[in-house]
Amino acid sequence: MNSSTRRWATPVALAVMVLLLFLGALFGWSQLVRPFGDASKVCVTQQAASLATNQVTVRVFNAGSTSGMAGQVTEQLQAKGFVMQPPSNSDETATATLVIGAKADDPAVKLVAGFFGGAIVQGDNRKTGVVDVIVGDNFGGFNDTAATEIAVPGGEVCLPPASSPSPTTPA
Repeated sequence: MNSSTRRWATPVALAVMVLLLFLGALFGWSQLVRPFGDASKVCVTQQAASLATNQVTVRVFNAGSTSGMAGQVTEQLQAKGFVMQPPSNSDETATATLVIGAKADDPAVKLVAGFFGGAIVQGDNRKTGVVDVIVGDNFGGFNDTAATEIAVPGGEVCLPPASSPSPTTPA
């Protein structure tokens, strides 16, 4: 390396390091000041004396070995008026049908659970307002005569923000 190259190597290396430090600081600051979590996915508390199926958003997961089960259940729930998210397969396996929401006694969870005989109801303190249904190999069937509306004790329910339902495709 000649003396001319050595003379420029140090300032160029320093400039590159300062640029990287600046970009790192800029990225760090943007992460520090961004909103925590995704506020668009947090449920909205609303006053209601009753809750109907068209106010409840549901996701169905297939955790069993029967292909297309989540898609079939999604279609059945959609026919009853629920707002459906696309069905999916679960990474976990399950034998029973699980209905999971914010709390086990949440009106939306109770409304969905009514469509599944023998379903296990669970709460996981989620803030989205979406109810998950996980169907396994011992799927107890769909209760076509379940109520499509339920009373809301206390008059408050937390529902997902209003959005246009997307079309669903069978899993």
